[in-house]
Amino acid sequence: MDIREIARRARVSTATVSRAINRIPTVDPVLARRVWKVIDELGYFPNTQARALVSGRSRIFGLIVSEITNPFFPEIVQTFETLAVENHYEILLTSTVHDPKRMELSVRRMIERRVDGVAILTFGMEESLLEHLRYRKVPLVFVDVGPDAPGVANIRIDYETGIRQAVQHLAALRHARIAFISGPPNLKSAAARRLAFEKAKDGRQGRIDQTRIVDTDARVSSEPNCHTAMGAL
Repeated sequence: MDIREIARRARVSTATVSRAINRIPTVDPVLARRVWKVIDELGYFPNTQARALVSGRSRIFGLIVSEITNPFFPEIVQTFETLAVENHYEILLTSTVHDPKRMELSVRRMIERRVDGVAILTFGMEESLLEHLRYRKVPLVFVDVGPDAPGVANIRIDYETGIRQAVQHLAALRHARIAFISGPPNLKSAAARRLAFEKAKDGRQGRIDQTRIVDTDARVSSEPNCHTAMGAL
């Protein structure tokens, strides 16, 4: 079964079938409905690789995370995939486990699969790897750590408001000794959270007697160290 048979049964040209399958908006809606009716009747599944060659688009979004096992990521990955599927995209998911070589391999896979865009949820990316993607005009989305550059979007998290509300909540419960477990100081996001905590506790002077900041590793593999730090507070 191929598009020639689909075209014969729908009484259209193979070019029309191809454009309908690739959801080209200029296709006559009546003809597109005929094509999809035949496709549904025959249980035909288009070859996605062939479609990519015709359209010049893979309809794949890349998603790079630091650790799949990190509880922070599963809900994000699920939402990302749900939205992608709703818009007729697939996702290519990779994790770096904080390894520069794994990050390099992740970027290589994205380029080889000709993804239409990449969302990067890691603690950073080497400038050289970033340039590989930008050179190929791959749209990029970062959370917090992306550079200010054309083709790069950053989702900024309002740490200051969230952490201020947390400190205010603890102070309202009359807790006067408050600790903050921070991430590695060399990470932009960890530094931003630490600064937000320091500003929040400075704004509650007189209600907070003592604060303590403990730096830890943000990786899941270092979770025992985080528990040790919490136990020592």
